Amino acid sequence: MAPRLGRCSPALRRRVCSRAAVPVLSRQCLSARARWASSEAPEPSQHAQRAELLNIWNRYRGTDLSSETPSDVCVGFIGKRRNVGKHLSFADLTTPSGEVIQLCSNAEGDGAAHDKFRQIPAFAPVSVHVHVEPPTKQARDAQDSGSSKLTVYLRDIRPLNSVPKELIVTSDVQFPQTKRHLQIRFHPELQARLRFRSWLKGVLNQGLLEKGFTDIETPTLFKSTPEGAREFLQYKQVLMASGIARYMQWARCYRDEDLRADRQPEFSQLDMEWAFAGAAKVKQDVNDIILKALSALRPSQTYKDVRGERIPIVADIPSDSTTNTEKDAHEFTTITFADSIAAYGIDKPDLRIPNRIHAIGDIEPIRNFVGMITHLPDPLIEAFTFPLKDCSPAEARKFVTKFMDSLPYSLSENSDGKPQILIHDSSQPLSGFSSLGFEYQNVLDLVSGGKEMNDGDVVVFQAREKATGQYCHGSTKLGELRNALWKALVEEGYMEKPQLGKPGSLQFVWVTEFPMFKPVEEGEPGQGGAAGISASHHPFTAPFSDKDLELLFTDPLQAKSAAYDLVLNGVEIGGGSERNHIAEIQAFIMHDVLKMTEQRIKDFSHLFEALRSGCPPHAGFALGFDRMVALMTDTPTVRDVIAFPKTMKGEDPFVQSPSKLSNEQLAPYGQQLRSKGMQA
Repeated sequence: MAPRLGRCSPALRRRVCSRAAVPVLSRQCLSARARWASSEAPEPSQHAQRAELLNIWNRYRGTDLSSETPSDVCVGFIGKRRNVGKHLSFADLTTPSGEVIQLCSNAEGDGAAHDKFRQIPAFAPVSVHVHVEPPTKQARDAQDSGSSKLTVYLRDIRPLNSVPKELIVTSDVQFPQTKRHLQIRFHPELQARLRFRSWLKGVLNQGLLEKGFTDIETPTLFKSTPEGAREFLQYKQVLMASGIARYMQWARCYRDEDLRADRQPEFSQLDMEWAFAGAAKVKQDVNDIILKALSALRPSQTYKDVRGERIPIVADIPSDSTTNTEKDAHEFTTITFADSIAAYGIDKPDLRIPNRIHAIGDIEPIRNFVGMITHLPDPLIEAFTFPLKDCSPAEARKFVTKFMDSLPYSLSENSDGKPQILIHDSSQPLSGFSSLGFEYQNVLDLVSGGKEMNDGDVVVFQAREKATGQYCHGSTKLGELRNALWKALVEEGYMEKPQLGKPGSLQFVWVTEFPMFKPVEEGEPGQGGAAGISASHHPFTAPFSDKDLELLFTDPLQAKSAAYDLVLNGVEIGGGSERNHIAEIQAFIMHDVLKMTEQRIKDFSHLFEALRSGCPPHAGFALGFDRMVALMTDTPTVRDVIAFPKTMKGEDPFVQSPSKLSNEQLAPYGQQLRSKGMQA
């Protein structure tokens, strides 16, 4: 009996397999050849097509583009040609590095090359052989003295592709979102932002590596868990129990959230976690890497106007490490949540806005005025002032009327009473403050901080209920009104906003000691508990102190957390907290405080196992990188700093996604589209 193949020697098995495979492959090749041979002879039109394709291939292929481009060869996109008579022409060439150089073509040097130069359409990709020095006296004399760009002199030029004849580009061109490739190429502000984004990412990354962080990628596919931002991944906490003392990751995130201008369903954030560390260490390290970037950036030197927007130009960043003697564009401040609400009426304060909010302690002298602005029997009255620039009382009244008419209903008709704006006018009784009564000057001295007020300046009043305990909301109506009023006054030119790159233009604020919990509001996902409260940040945040831990047993809404946010110019760009590293406390918060179901708590069994394995104290922070880049490049929308963003509907108009699924695509997953006649 012949031996079974499975018992043959490896060499024999290889020979058997090889012999069996050769005829099969041969038959496949012969079959393919036969099909080609049996096809009809090429039509004349196919001969013409072949000739045309070969012609295009030979005309445009990059035969002289090697990995080491010779020093006398320049490549890039050519700009519009500037003809100076029949024999002299100039054009800009944008190189792959973004540098713009000037090409000079002189017919006196090479008439054939000059003719080719004048035939190439603007915006075509080209390969150019050049002289670095003027080849002739005529070329030297012909140099465009009005240009500060590096000038090179044409020897030969070859196009690398064609350009649509209908492509029209002007200095203020605006291409639609469906032409994103043309937006990136011809909108200089967009390209400048993408280059700055790349530079900033590299500097922040290097700063963390120098501090001993380990870059670790965690899964993006994860089971659903209850958290305030819809989904939350605990891998970074698990890493702290795994002996990774410093974790970092440029994480790609996906969130099912409303698509406001500063949000995208797909975005990037810089995740960081520290073992054996608390809030102080986190804030110090984050400050260090941002300050390292700002020190290298030299905002006073690199911010330039690009089509009316202030953007740092990466090519202008100094390469030397000399000390910068100019005043910093940035400031770092730390404030507690409670103080931020009291002074600015919001937990994301914009310190570019002058003057704080003041509470009027004794309202009896202005009781009549209070009755005019609120129905509350014992309200808290708060006010602030804004000094207006070159604005008469009449102009201020006109502006205020227009502003109040445009307010959203939630501000103009809020349940605590309508805001009241008074205007300083020395031609009126009591300078326009007669509604306050004869005690008006005491009120003005309080809300202005003792500063002198001038005609046209405004004073804004708002009532609200006195808090019976810790204030748990992110803003007050007066805080929202203050931000909206400042932006409107800046747009009208009555107040100033510091230009990016100038001193005070980048105001970073650490906000600390947030309420640990807040009442669940309608429409919020919460954490799935039955207590009627939810974690202000997330349920893994630790209490701020022993006192706050004790409050969890009696009055959780009065407890503070060890959470912190980083705000830039009134916009949150990052947040984090000290974590619960003790499993028993984490379980108590979920089970007894939030009253989450056993099934919900079971979803975190992996986290509890890690915490019980000797997990050290740890803290974390996530930086919203897209939002930070947007704020630093003078745009309110993160779409301007993402190469291929989604629209407000979550769609990508360039590739026209999302697209409809077919049954053929769903079949491998055992699914099919439900027809209209099928019941749910």
